[in-house]
Amino acid sequence: MLKFIIIFYFISLSLFANEEYFLTLRNDKVNLRLGPSFDYPIKIIYKKKYLPVIIKDRSDNFRKIQDHENNSGWIHISQLSKKKSGIAIQDKILYKKPTIYSKPLANIKTGRLLLISKCKLDWCKIKTGKYSGWVKKENLWGRL
Repeated sequence: MLKFIIIFYFISLSLFANEEYFLTLRNDKVNLRLGPSFDYPIKIIYKKKYLPVIIKDRSDNFRKIQDHENNSGWIHISQLSKKKSGIAIQDKILYKKPTIYSKPLANIKTGRLLLISKCKLDWCKIKTGKYSGWVKKENLWGRL
């Protein structure tokens, strides 16, 4: 029985180790490096807190990420957060309630960073600038 549990544990680790997931940038200034160490040169300096990124790979305390513009590189885990955010992938309308029949509040432009408070079925409640409301989930890229 113990052998079965140990084998199952290692199989589950290998299955979930390659799964991609979203995180966000923790600070206003985050360095994207060419490799998984502080010895590698900086490729890009991100200057947007809560920018969502996909985690593609891991090496010790570094994670290989990809952003919404397909830039990829390595970031130290101390610079990543589980805060929920997304990027608008198309121009869309921000609604007061999670239905297209509710009051429109603002136009959300492509590329706008949106902080997400919660999601229901096809909709997410977001905050951006001075506006707060609901947008369709299909129009977002990020950690929902």
